[in-house]
Amino acid sequence: MKQFDVVIIGAGAAGLMCAATAGYRGKSVAVLDMGKKPGRKILISGGGRCNFTNENAKPENYICHNPHFVKSCLSRYTQHDFIDLVDRHGLAYHHKTLGQLFCDNSAQDIVDILMTECEWAQAEVILRTEVLNVIKQADGYCISTSTGDYGCQSLVIASGGLTMPKLGASPIGYKIAEQFGLKVLPTTAALVPFTLHDHDKQRFDGLSGISIDCLVSAENGQSFRENILFTHRGLSGPAILQISSYWQAGQAVTINLLPNENLGELIENWRQNSPKKSLKNCLTQMLPSRFIEILINEQAIPDKAVNQLTHTEIKQIHDYFHNWIIKPNGTEGYRTAEVTLGGVDTDELSSKTFEAKKAPGLYFIGEVTEVTGWLGGYNFQYAWSSGVACGLAV
Repeated sequence: MKQFDVVIIGAGAAGLMCAATAGYRGKSVAVLDMGKKPGRKILISGGGRCNFTNENAKPENYICHNPHFVKSCLSRYTQHDFIDLVDRHGLAYHHKTLGQLFCDNSAQDIVDILMTECEWAQAEVILRTEVLNVIKQADGYCISTSTGDYGCQSLVIASGGLTMPKLGASPIGYKIAEQFGLKVLPTTAALVPFTLHDHDKQRFDGLSGISIDCLVSAENGQSFRENILFTHRGLSGPAILQISSYWQAGQAVTINLLPNENLGELIENWRQNSPKKSLKNCLTQMLPSRFIEILINEQAIPDKAVNQLTHTEIKQIHDYFHNWIIKPNGTEGYRTAEVTLGGVDTDELSSKTFEAKKAPGLYFIGEVTEVTGWLGGYNFQYAWSSGVACGLAV
């Protein structure tokens, strides 16, 4: 059996960050991963450019059973600390709106930085290695794998969630947590496109690829202002992905299609300045014409000149566009989701070290825990922060 101070299951963002941090402290570290390459999810993130952090990351950007849990790790290793790291490696990157940072070239650059850090810290990354079993021993843990047995004093689970099964996503982290008596909260796909009921799919057939700047709200009051995107299966786009983390099956979402305008007042202005102009032509100045045509054809809004509209109709049109209600059929699921909502209950873990309270020497970091960030680099920042916090403790 090969013996290490620390064994980490999962060569993703959190696992590699933890490995380098522990290695620099003089710990002998092995990272086990069943994939052919390290950082597989990093490589496809951000359209292959990896939105590796967000300049505005703070605890309020995370969904967690205990909203205070993330405060410790995010304050001890901030987005600015990670930016300093990539600057030291000479990474070329650019800023986007809403604080997002992306690689100029390729997400491979982030993986290369992490692997270089692991190499410098003398942390060993062992690929094509499937974990078969974990046993608690008097002096630590024994991990049986397809390439032999590994022993360690500290075992770190950084195996991620269930998203993108084609990349080898697996429930092993949850199974290990349950094996040692830790509670695992129900999991579901998050940051994921919505599918629509057949009648809505038929209504919006032909709108695929059309994008609209909107304010999208969930029934719990959470809202996001970004684009929505019509797809051949339903609705996507940043605002939809964001709100999906707060949506539950059977609920509706409310979409303000004109968040910068007061449509009732606009119509009154049109009636004064262009009274014979059709409502349809007026609306297509602000929203895609194909979308307006569908609403006219199904009689959701009247096909009239603006001077023919009654006050009741004006109010109804105003309410329709500012409170457009859609009830999704579901989501596209783990196949296309960015992250997994739910996971190892953070009440079972130390917020400072990520050690399991019921199992000394066992740690859970990154997406396997029930911490889910917003879209825009927040989940990567939690991976870096939890990885460092754990790496300093093992």
